Amino acid sequence: MKTKTEIIDSWSLTEFESALYELYPSILRTLIKDHTTGKSIVWATSSHLEFGVPFGADKQLDPSTVTFGKRNFLKPRVQKSQAAQTARTKDKAEVFTPSWVCNMQNNLVDDAWLENQNSFNVGDFGSWQTSTDPIHFPAGKTWKDYVADIRLEITCGEAPYLVSRYDTVSGEKIELKDRIGLLDRKFRVINENAKSDQTWNASVIKAYESTYGYEYQGDNLFLARENLLFTYIEYFFDRFGRFPSQKQLSRIAEIISWNVWQMDGLTNCLPFSKPVKLFEQLALSFEEDEDGVTFIEDSDLFDSGDSPYCLIADWTNKTNGKPEIIEFRSLLNR
Repeated sequence: MKTKTEIIDSWSLTEFESALYELYPSILRTLIKDHTTGKSIVWATSSHLEFGVPFGADKQLDPSTVTFGKRNFLKPRVQKSQAAQTARTKDKAEVFTPSWVCNMQNNLVDDAWLENQNSFNVGDFGSWQTSTDPIHFPAGKTWKDYVADIRLEITCGEAPYLVSRYDTVSGEKIELKDRIGLLDRKFRVINENAKSDQTWNASVIKAYESTYGYEYQGDNLFLARENLLFTYIEYFFDRFGRFPSQKQLSRIAEIISWNVWQMDGLTNCLPFSKPVKLFEQLALSFEEDEDGVTFIEDSDLFDSGDSPYCLIADWTNKTNGKPEIIEFRSLLNR
């Protein structure tokens, strides 16, 4: 009887993607986790309500609903029907940016950081041409600084600015060498500079720890987290010719679950909750009961005493290997 490793090594990436959660269900649970509540992310969309009550907008994702029917139940926007795309645009103003636009905007970020134009590619309207020369770093900056530099995609959808596994318009797969995401660029820099396997692995962890994104709709968020995890698998396979271990996958998945989180970007809170101002807390948001003072919150997603503001991990400040947990809104004043 073959071991898990032997089975995995015999699979293609597509087969591995479809069977990952059968082998490692704990990773699926990590990818649907919400760290602010300690529960799971919610659908926050009525797009799947036709399948029953568990798919309601205020319901939490769980392994049975995420893998409902068949493995490709949750499809990228490009694979949805035109009617479904239009409905989501009307409901939540969901419009995905073409990959070539993502590339041109990401190039602007790198042009400023690297103090040089077109380091990764030459972008044009509708396409780009990948540069083959190694990335050059200006005085006072190193490749490790680039890998550790923090990047954030707001309202990230399926995270096309972070990773570019497929073209957001055509749905066609993009080869590793031509990918344009912010995390993809960190992988390229790591591949060009990390000589040892140990340095490569440590640098990749740093790259994930410094890459963030948030999204409102739970299905998009799950796909974004999936895209970041499978990006890791693809680059790992390209480097080593084999799939990462469960321990390696679990570590990356845990970072992703913290760094790509569910949030309403207008309130810095989870869906179906609202910010609480100081005067509201004093006048409206507390009541006295037999147990003492209890926090009032409109959403049933929060237990008594919880804050509605979203929590994220600050991996630059660690204690015993654990990141500092902070409210995202605290970064807005920095």
